[in-house]
Amino acid sequence: MNRITQLFGIKYPIIQGGMIWCSGWKLASSVSNAGGLGLIGSGSMYPDVLRDHILKCKQNTDKPFGVNIPLLYPDLDHHIQTIIDLDVKIVFTSAGSPMKYTSILKENGIIVVHVTSNLKFAKKSEEAGVDAVVSEGFEAGGHNGKEEITTLCLIPNVSENLNIPVIAAGGIASGKAMLAAMILGADGVQIGSRFVTSEESSAHINFKDEVVKAKEGDTMLSLKQLTAVRLLNNKFYQQVIEAESRGDSVEELSKLLGRSRAKRGMFEGDIDEGELEIGQVSSMIADIKPVKEIIEEIMNEFESQKSKIGNIQF
Repeated sequence: MNRITQLFGIKYPIIQGGMIWCSGWKLASSVSNAGGLGLIGSGSMYPDVLRDHILKCKQNTDKPFGVNIPLLYPDLDHHIQTIIDLDVKIVFTSAGSPMKYTSILKENGIIVVHVTSNLKFAKKSEEAGVDAVVSEGFEAGGHNGKEEITTLCLIPNVSENLNIPVIAAGGIASGKAMLAAMILGADGVQIGSRFVTSEESSAHINFKDEVVKAKEGDTMLSLKQLTAVRLLNNKFYQQVIEAESRGDSVEELSKLLGRSRAKRGMFEGDIDEGELEIGQVSSMIADIKPVKEIIEEIMNEFESQKSKIGNIQF
């Protein structure tokens, strides 16, 4: 048992990323049942949809699970109230300042974790009273830090300067990567891309197939003028690159992005015109399989690699 498994009451220090359009009740409950911490990704849900997913998650697991809330979500107060009303015990916040909502959540007995991409905001999160932070390197998929700090550089810096537990994210999809992150000072890991290609993920099969086919260099951090996001190379991505090369304004980029572009790609399966958010580690993902097998695979490799460390020759 370490600080993360103790904090959440879980078997393994593995947290599933609360990814929009991919992380519904089926994925979250499956991860929790397999010994990790499942998260419902509320950023793509209306309040009534979130309520339905929380209730279904409760029906399908008696293990701890949580909800991820992007703090830029337009109907945020409704999400917060739904979580409180339905007695959700764990909340991960992201994409905004945790200062206001951390105290509200903690007053209702909720464990709060905030996602950060640099040491400055990790410290501010600790000052805000969160119970742990996710430190996410720029290898990660989805919305990311503009500074492009890698996980290898970020984790030791944050873990050495904070007193609360640190969860590593970005580029982690294997037991080897999990062990490396924990050697660097992390207390646990958050995994997104690998769970996108689980059978229980709500991502469209077209998107899952594209992730499995991805090779090195097929993702890139873009749209820094709006909000930095790592995308898989497709027709829409090429349009973004062309627009940025022309020096298009923020307004023009926003118009190009439009509405529901992420839903179109990741949930509806439009692999040409949709926004396909995925991490660099996609080039190492070779198959689609059940969550239980993914976690067993990660933990078996973690234990086997851990046993080899004492035999490393320097």
